[in-house]
Amino acid sequence: QVQLVESGGGSVQAGGSLRLSCAVSGFFRCMGWFRQAPGKEREGVAAIDLSGRTYYADSVWGRFTISNDNAKKDLYLQMDRLIPEDTAMYYCAAAPLSLRCGKDTVVIATTRYWGQGTQVTVSS
Repeated sequence: QVQLVESGGGSVQAGGSLRLSCAVSGFFRCMGWFRQAPGKEREGVAAIDLSGRTYYADSVWGRFTISNDNAKKDLYLQMDRLIPEDTAMYYCAAAPLSLRCGKDTVVIATTRYWGQGTQVTVSS
């Protein structure tokens, strides 16, 4: 059974930083983070594949960094220079059967799993 548990969300002022963590029950071909703000569609934020290659949405490029710790089976999202538009619920997700990985894979894959989410609020 796939289990993903996020932590690390919170409230921060614009320009600040947060680090999200996700405890994962295993290794998967494609893992990532997506977010959803009230009244908006889910948005793929970042993803990482088994080779360590990373993928980012244009809106977070250069500000967010996705990484994983294979020993701990944890997934991370370092978020720097946060802006109010980053305010959303952030979800850690996995697409274990996808042959390809991209920033939207964990949002659109036929087989995908995600955690309960962690809220990020950025004030101006």
